[in-house]
Amino acid sequence: MASTVPDPRPGTHGSSGAVRAAPERTGGIEAHGIDHIPDAARHGRPRDLFTVWAAANVNYLSLVVGGALVLMGLSLWQAVAAIVVGNLFWLLTGLLAVSGPASGTPSEVITRALYGVLGNRVNNAIGGWLVSVCYFALNLAAAATAAFSLADRAGVTASTGVKIAIVLGIAALTLVISVYGHALIVKLYRPITLALAAVFACVSVGVVRHADFSYRPATPLTGTALWAALIAGTTLVASAPLSYTTSADFSRYLPRTTSRGAIVGWTALGGFLPGIVVCSLGALAATAVDMTDPQNALQGLLPGWFAPFFLLSLVLGTIALNALTAYSAGLALQAVGLRIRRSVSVLFDGSAAVALTLYGLFVSNLLDTVSSALQLIVVLIGPLTAVYATDIVLRRARYDGAALCDETTRSDFWYTGGVNRAGALALLAGVASAALCVDTLYTGPLAQLLGGVDLSLPLGMTVASALYVATMRNSPGVRAARAGE
Repeated sequence: MASTVPDPRPGTHGSSGAVRAAPERTGGIEAHGIDHIPDAARHGRPRDLFTVWAAANVNYLSLVVGGALVLMGLSLWQAVAAIVVGNLFWLLTGLLAVSGPASGTPSEVITRALYGVLGNRVNNAIGGWLVSVCYFALNLAAAATAAFSLADRAGVTASTGVKIAIVLGIAALTLVISVYGHALIVKLYRPITLALAAVFACVSVGVVRHADFSYRPATPLTGTALWAALIAGTTLVASAPLSYTTSADFSRYLPRTTSRGAIVGWTALGGFLPGIVVCSLGALAATAVDMTDPQNALQGLLPGWFAPFFLLSLVLGTIALNALTAYSAGLALQAVGLRIRRSVSVLFDGSAAVALTLYGLFVSNLLDTVSSALQLIVVLIGPLTAVYATDIVLRRARYDGAALCDETTRSDFWYTGGVNRAGALALLAGVASAALCVDTLYTGPLAQLLGGVDLSLPLGMTVASALYVATMRNSPGVRAARAGE
């Protein structure tokens, strides 16, 4: 059943929130943007979510994170413990994904229930678009570095022109996947998952052969220093699943009646399993080689003939990861209020990320600056995830997708002046609490009192969630949702 919209372009919506029902085409560009997916256009199975998340998480970044834990001074088994605990946060990513089929809209629209129509635009501009573009640029730079090594092996001198062409080529492949959208992602990520799993299985053989399973640092950490390293390491690992506050973007096409447990389980498993395996490989490798230069160090553990396959897998894994990032960034840009097609918004995001990457690689150390700033990202994404997950629990995952698409002052989610003060206050309080505990680029006052122990993740999430419960649990909207209205 289709309805008429003021703006006839697919993938957009008018101020009334009514949308044109357009079926998802597996052979064409996805028609839907941030609009509501009608029940007639829903399809798929929750297990499809497994390969979507697995392909994106068998990647170079996870290897680097695993190696970083050992470089922080942890023993091998202490690092593995941090890896396991940190990856358990994938359960929260799975919980957020439940809201997609419930509403038929992406996360960028669902969060209007948390922050209000106008407040959510700020949320999407900062917590959605800006952070995504920075991650895209950093990942693109990492993939390009691997591709430069491939070019050298092929006898091609990596001149400035060649490097620019490589960056543009990787970005183009990434954006093609993002532009074609959901159907292509679901279809393509199955073989990508299998290919990456095969390569990393071979990598694991080389790593395990050289690893020291009894590794302990020359001067083992004890007392406060040990707890500080364990908590920091867990937070570092947890930042990966917590960064996916947009998991509903990839579950919204599932039928409304899809089992919530299955959505949580397949989403979480898709991130948890590769997170455990690949991060652990990085930690194991760090017991044998110097992981301050992971790419070259890992090649030293592999047969010479296999190195090109390893480098190709780094590029492929990053493309899979960045395609999801660009897809959600495009939706975030629409949710900010720009009336453009999703495909156009994705290309805009990609262009911004490419410009940032090229500037960082060839002009200045901008990417180093951005990378340092992203070390603080948990201060924001922890409370963002906590407020979102708490709202899902309070509303029992009941969302009216059509009502969420209404951006007028008559909207149920207009609140006061377009802002839900309860959500905004909970988020700001959570961020402020986390900022007091940080011990990365600076040392917050609470971290100083605790001897360098960084509790920004648990405190920020706890404060945000508790305050949101206190201020929203008896609100009319939440009561109506819990009553099934």
